[in-house]
Formats: sequence, C-alpha cells, structure tokens
Amino acid sequence: MQLCIFNPEHDLCLAKGRAHYVPPRSAVEFARRDASIMQVLYPGAVCCSVYDLPCGREFIPDKVTAWGWDAVVKHELQKRGVPAGLLPSDEMITTIRELQHRATILPLQPDCLEVRSVGEMEALLHYREHWVMKAPWSGAGRGLHWVHGRLTDIDRDWLLKTVASQRCVVAEPRRDVVADVALEYLEGEFTGYSYFKTGSGVYKENILMTDSCIEETFRETSLLQTKEGVEEWLRANVWPRYRGPLGVDLMVCSNGGVYVAEVNFRHTMGMIAHERIKNEERK
Repeated sequence: MQLCIFNPEHDLCLAKGRAHYVPPRSAVEFARRDASIMQVLYPGAVCCSVYDLPCGREFIPDKVTAWGWDAVVKHELQKRGVPAGLLPSDEMITTIRELQHRATILPLQPDCLEVRSVGEMEALLHYREHWVMKAPWSGAGRGLHWVHGRLTDIDRDWLLKTVASQRCVVAEPRRDVVADVALEYLEGEFTGYSYFKTGSGVYKENILMTDSCIEETFRETSLLQTKEGVEEWLRANVWPRYRGPLGVDLMVCSNGGVYVAEVNFRHTMGMIAHERIKNEERK
C-alpha cells in the first residue's frame, strides 16, 4: 500500500530548516481537510496529513510519498513508526532545501540579483525604481517585499533580518505580468503545463487548459524558448541530484517575454490540475 502525505506547510518548514518546528494551525487544518486531493495524482493510495496516519498492524505501507520532503515531515513520520528505509535520507533533505534556496536558480534569472546589504539594494534603486525583494526560502507569498523608489525603515529591517537568517535576499525587477504558467516535471520528465492565477504573489487558482491550448494561447511569447533553457539547466544542475516532483513557475509579460519566477522542488497544484485534465480526456 502506498502512503501519500499532504503537507502544504512544506515551504514554511523548509524556511525554518529544522525538524522540531510546529507549523501554524491554519496550515495543519488545511492539510487535514484537503489531503484527499493527493488521490488525483495517486489513485488507490492512502492520502492523509502527517498528523492523521492510519493506526494498527494491518496498515504497513510499502511506499511513502509526500507533497514535499523536509526535515519536519520526515521527523513526524519516523515518530509515528514509519520505517526509516521508506523515507529520504538526511542528505537528500538537505539537498532539497539547498536547491529550493532562490539563489540556486539565479542562472535562470539573469536580471535578478543577490542582495546582502541595505547599500546594495539602494544602489539598485538608482537605476530602476521598482523591485521585489524575495526571501530565499518562503511560502504562500509571505517572502515577498515590494520596494517603490526608496527603502523605508520597514524595508531595511526586513532586508537585514532576512539576510541574517537566510544568507541574502533576491532582488527582482517589477514586471508587467499578464499571465502565470508553470512547467511540471516528475522523475526528470516533463509532464505538462499548468496555467494559474495569482494575486500579489499568492496562488489563487488553476485554469483548466490542455497543453496544446496553453502553447497556442502563448505562441506569440517566448514560452518554448524559456522551456528549452529551463530544461538545459535542469539536466545539468538538478536531475543528477534530485528526481522527484518539480514545478517551474513562469511569468508571461506584456512584452512577450516569459521569465522564471521560481522553482518548487515538490508537488504543485498545477500537477493536480493537469492530471484532472488528462482524466477528463480519457473519459
């Protein structure tokens, strides 16, 4: 029997970087309430939050999958009796966390920069007025900080606190984004696109469209060229180290450019939306 753990608190746990972390109650309640969405990707599996594991000797999984692997979910599973042999090694957990650090993907974002001081950020503001400062590890839009023209005291405090805890912030130019698309991968293979909506950097919902419709919708943009560049980078830098689920969020801008926003080394809502479309096509 396969056990699938839905842990949407994963990004928050990665940001903390330790096994002994208690996620917010809202994240835990979300995991418990909506764990069944994992059934779309893994039909027939037992899907639950890490806090609601089935009990008894009659349930012994032979495979364990998580929405995203981090030190917290591994610790909780071990505490509840799941054999260590079914879980990723500590080295793999460390690798996933380091890959998720935003500085890792800067080769895919040539106009984004690491910033480690107030002075460096102020220098960027001399030639471009609007930026987004991003915490290297963050989730659900919490790690985004918008800068307009100058740094306020709040901006400076946030920057210094983030650099102290996460080594840097990533400064990204503000863009005229008209759509959000993602590239979805599993075990090193491209599985399809997803098309979704955001608001102030926070995921809202997916728009159900086939891959061919998405390519046609954005045929006048650099989507295919960006995809090619992403996959070249993945082959050289990621697949030799990590072969799990992965989603690459892209920003489609009014100038026709398509830019990498972030890479998620976990399952995504886009994967679920894409699988639902495939299920409808099979009917």
